[in-house]
Amino acid sequence: MGLPSKKRPKSEKRKRRAAKKMKKINLSPCPRCQKPVLPHHLCFFCGTYQNREVMPKRIKQQPSQKKKE
Repeated sequence: MGLPSKKRPKSEKRKRRAAKKMKKINLSPCPRCQKPVLPHHLCFFCGTYQNREVMPKRIKQQPSQKKKE
């Protein structure tokens, strides 16, 4: 059964884990609605991409009213 030849120092583990940190996401405001959007992506709030309307605007649906009998 194989065993490690030497104990690894704590600093070596920390150096390896330093590369796994989370990166900051660059958000830019949508030119039309000013909501934060990823660059080169469609704005899901107003449905535009590069100042062109690509998909219809999202409309929140109201909950259906149930008939009481």
